[in-house]
Amino acid sequence: MEKRAIIAALLMAGLLIVYQTLFVQAPESPPPPAQTSPAKKSETPAPKATPPLMSQGQQPPAGIPNPMPAPAVPERTAVVETPLYRAAISSRGGTISTWDVHFHGDRPMVLPGLLGSGGLRTVGPGRPNDFVQFRISTQSLVLGPQAPEGDLELVGEDGFGLRITYTLRFRHDSYLVQQHVKIENRQKLPQSAELKMAWTAPVEWPKEQEHFGGPRPLHVVQLNEGAFWPYRSALSEDRKFPGVGKWVGFESAIQQGGLLGQAGTYLVAFVPQSPGLRVFEIKEEEPGTVPAKPKKQVEIGLLLTVPALGADEAWDGQLETYMGPMEFEKMKALGVGLEKAIYFGGFPIPESKARDWGLPTLPMEWITVPILWFLRWLYRQIPNYGVAIILLTVISKVLFFPLTLKSMRSMKAMQALQPQINALRSKYKNDSQRVQRETMELYRENRVNPLGGCLPMIVQIPVFYALYVALSVAVEMQSAPFICFGRFFGMNLWICDLAAPDPTYVLPILMGVSMLIQQKMTPTMGDPRQAKMMLIMPVVFTFMFLNLPSGLVLYWTLSNVLQIAQQLYMERRSPTQRTTGRVANKKA
Repeated sequence: MEKRAIIAALLMAGLLIVYQTLFVQAPESPPPPAQTSPAKKSETPAPKATPPLMSQGQQPPAGIPNPMPAPAVPERTAVVETPLYRAAISSRGGTISTWDVHFHGDRPMVLPGLLGSGGLRTVGPGRPNDFVQFRISTQSLVLGPQAPEGDLELVGEDGFGLRITYTLRFRHDSYLVQQHVKIENRQKLPQSAELKMAWTAPVEWPKEQEHFGGPRPLHVVQLNEGAFWPYRSALSEDRKFPGVGKWVGFESAIQQGGLLGQAGTYLVAFVPQSPGLRVFEIKEEEPGTVPAKPKKQVEIGLLLTVPALGADEAWDGQLETYMGPMEFEKMKALGVGLEKAIYFGGFPIPESKARDWGLPTLPMEWITVPILWFLRWLYRQIPNYGVAIILLTVISKVLFFPLTLKSMRSMKAMQALQPQINALRSKYKNDSQRVQRETMELYRENRVNPLGGCLPMIVQIPVFYALYVALSVAVEMQSAPFICFGRFFGMNLWICDLAAPDPTYVLPILMGVSMLIQQKMTPTMGDPRQAKMMLIMPVVFTFMFLNLPSGLVLYWTLSNVLQIAQQLYMERRSPTQRTTGRVANKKA
């Protein structure tokens, strides 16, 4: 039975290795689809950004509006302070010049000249693709429990008779910014226009530049209407998203190999809330080059299509922008599907591969989210995720103890029956089917389940897998310490990040020692020489766990220690097992 338990453990570890080998880029999207026909091209948001963007189906203006130069407005900046972030909004198009998230330290979401907001621009026939110059209602906005929300109003002119009122509503407890755009036509002639609100990012980052608080590659992620899984693509991929998007965003991801490839940590997303607003993503090629060179920047955002407005008529639109860490519970509470940007993977095939291959898969969200919820609940009681993992391990062992007890009894009974099984093998050494039948009959007579020893291992696989996914994708556990003594010569002492491997290798070694002790205490069946060969497995597992998250190694090590304690408890009940063995010998 020990052999079956080891095989089950190997299968579980082999599953991780296969994913690391075959699906290291699981979240990545497949290669670009074949070129769509011109008849279907209108379904995709227009990717060309060469002179001013035109919305599809837009009616030309009823007349050519006369230029109405906007009054000169001095550039000013409004600062918004909340417990979650600090932001600076410029009067030049409402551009976000600063957005520092207070999460595991200060993380800049805007990097001047590289990553940031493109502000609000007017685009369309005869209009300059330029920022709207706004007047700001206030230069300081401080929010907290006493002032939970506040508005920042920006009012400006486009130079052709359109007055634009851009209102941003901030909350002290959310990274979501609710925005309202009102456009009034002050001309006597009807006119229409388009406004563009975007973020830009470079395809290739300077090697010396740290972006989003660390060396993390960006992806474009978009959820389309009616889709369960969002689409993802690297900035360098020449791939355009089909369908009508519910939201679009930039996702920063920690560079990591393994089962999940790259797990998102921070998100900038645009969510349209009114008709006339649509998401877009632009990945252009430089014109006049053969072969064409990729564009240096990628642009995502919203296009606000303003219908033809008569004199003194107005148009209103609603949208939302999320700029913060990818916390599952907070994003799901928004009710717009942003939580789907978190990649939990699929079993046994990653969701991106299953979607493109047309194969079924089990979303790991169904298993991982309850584990995450329970860990967060434990963390609220004891603010240390390492302690939360320890409590999770103890509770799972207590819940599975009846199965463990049954497994140990089964293994003890099988060990007691081993002499009779060896005798059957000698008696029918030329008839393997007869040996199998007689062995199963012997098991039935003694009420022994040969698969009972594998039950504890099988039931722990979902917990093990879900904890691995949680440590890989949960932004709350990134940089979460357990027992951290600080840094020494640039190395953390001891476990300062449960989502990263143990830099001292102490925990994997302790895991290997505990596994060796557990294996020595486990009842042996079969060939003794084969049992000695199996002693190499703790060494193999130690090397496998060296590069796994230290929180996962902590779970496995403590699980081994508790298993040893349970085996010692069973040894005290061994007289019952010896009686079962004597009865079996008499029957034999």
